[in-house]
Amino acid sequence: MKECWNLDVIYQGFEDPAYLQDLQELGVLVQRFGDFTRNLQEKDPKQGLKEGIAVQEQLSDLAEKLACYASLRQAADTTDADAGSQMGRILALYSEIAGPQAAFEQWASSLPNLMELVDSDEVLKQYSFLFANMLENSSHLLPQIGEQIMAKMELSGGSAWSDLQSYVTSTVPVSYRDQVTNLSAIRNLAYDPDPQVRKDAYEAELACYKQIEAPVAFALNSIKLETLTDCALRGYGTPLDRTLKKSHMSRETLEAMLGAMQEYMPKFRQYLRAKGKALGHQNGLPWYDLFAPMGGSSTKLTAQDARDYLVKVFSGFDQELSDMVARAFDEEWIDFYPRSGKSGGAFCAGVRAIGQSRVLTNFDGSFSDVVTLAHELGHAFHNQCTSSHRSLNQDYSMPLAETASTFNECVVMASAIRDAKDPNEKLALIESQLQDATQIICDIYSRYLFEASVFERRPTEFMHADTLCHIMTQAQTDSYGEGLDADCMHPYMWVCKSHYYGPTFYNFPYAFGGLFARGLYAKYEQEGAGFVERYKKLLYTTTVACAEDVAKVADIDLTDRAFWRGGLQMIADQIDLFCSMMEGSYEQ
Repeated sequence: MKECWNLDVIYQGFEDPAYLQDLQELGVLVQRFGDFTRNLQEKDPKQGLKEGIAVQEQLSDLAEKLACYASLRQAADTTDADAGSQMGRILALYSEIAGPQAAFEQWASSLPNLMELVDSDEVLKQYSFLFANMLENSSHLLPQIGEQIMAKMELSGGSAWSDLQSYVTSTVPVSYRDQVTNLSAIRNLAYDPDPQVRKDAYEAELACYKQIEAPVAFALNSIKLETLTDCALRGYGTPLDRTLKKSHMSRETLEAMLGAMQEYMPKFRQYLRAKGKALGHQNGLPWYDLFAPMGGSSTKLTAQDARDYLVKVFSGFDQELSDMVARAFDEEWIDFYPRSGKSGGAFCAGVRAIGQSRVLTNFDGSFSDVVTLAHELGHAFHNQCTSSHRSLNQDYSMPLAETASTFNECVVMASAIRDAKDPNEKLALIESQLQDATQIICDIYSRYLFEASVFERRPTEFMHADTLCHIMTQAQTDSYGEGLDADCMHPYMWVCKSHYYGPTFYNFPYAFGGLFARGLYAKYEQEGAGFVERYKKLLYTTTVACAEDVAKVADIDLTDRAFWRGGLQMIADQIDLFCSMMEGSYEQ
């Protein structure tokens, strides 16, 4: 099994004649779309809508293929100068459609009988959700030249600052025990069974951030100011308003979820203190022991072990999913191991042009890494479930993006806990699941609080690194509370988490996905195999409906806090089980 993914099925390189031809064709299509929108007022409305959709489909398909290749090359090696240059070239070219796109949307939204025209044509009818949102969001569009300017400025603004954060965090040298390593490798040591290794790695990690805190602070301040400027120009009250609108999700749903999370925070703090006590800490859990393994699951797994395990587990849920997982390993969809220059963390990118996805992880052989693979392959399955939609109907919103990934985690963890015979192994699995749950509740809430605070302060204040560290520590205190040791937190989480440098408020979607998926999994446990097809229909629907309507496929009301309490109570029950097991260990 190869350690790196295969991108040759997309292009053979940047000198590949197919790549060069597609890049040239993208330019032709951009010009064609611009020419088309200059004569919209003269066109028959229905014919104009159909022509506009047709050229946008071609643009979307070609730009996605080119950009995917360049961005995947860059993620695998952030020092790849060719990839960075080509990505900039593609984005610059594609930014030319911002003005024509605005002109088309403004024209379409001005048609008095737009939805009647849409309903009268089979192709347009498939884009009913797209056109309905176009109407709703038309008031936030800038004049054509304004959209063009914003798109071009973003290339040397937010996008460039994001690239800077990725580059410096992936290349910063980390001194650890008289050796030099990289940030991804040092962060993986948080899962090491040796407590001294975890502590030393944590200290080495924090020390390395001093080398890069200033440029990353400039990146964060600049990105957030750009977002605030964009929101003001478009008439959004706050960046959160814009995010919710783009997420096709109501504030009522967000408040119901956050309210339920706040109710259950004391339960998570109980878990953290119990884990801390079990590890010999009396004042809460120090950050470096958040991911300390407990019980008897120190076995290191290979990528082949992960493949065999996941294929077997998912075959018990759905053969289509299991077959796709096997393909992902066998057909080189995955880049497994950490290395200098490689982006940290993990992600999945759908590549529509080849009907596949690509997964980047920093696999280190722990069971947690296997769960991460399951998570990212859930995204790949989600992509597969929506692939039969038309080109402009294949993007799902941020909150729904974590549905299939977290559902996969539920399947894997439920199977592992059910099959565990050794009490120590069962403890390890339960505690691992609680680690993950604590991340999507406590840590995500702290990220939400941090970003909200940064947006509140940014209009009148440039926040240097020490200020950002203070805001982050306060957010962690407000979220984790007495569960963490107040003298040992992670003030630099704003540096290493790429989520702050991409879509605005890309934090609460993880809590949404985690709790929504648990609610769906509970339904699967109640209904059995009969639920699987409904689950796949729900995934299919995520690109053509708002979050609330997607949930209705499974008879769920997202605005009801009781639904969110249900998912949280599942975690609370596991916390009670964990605490009782810890009390037993004390007695021994």
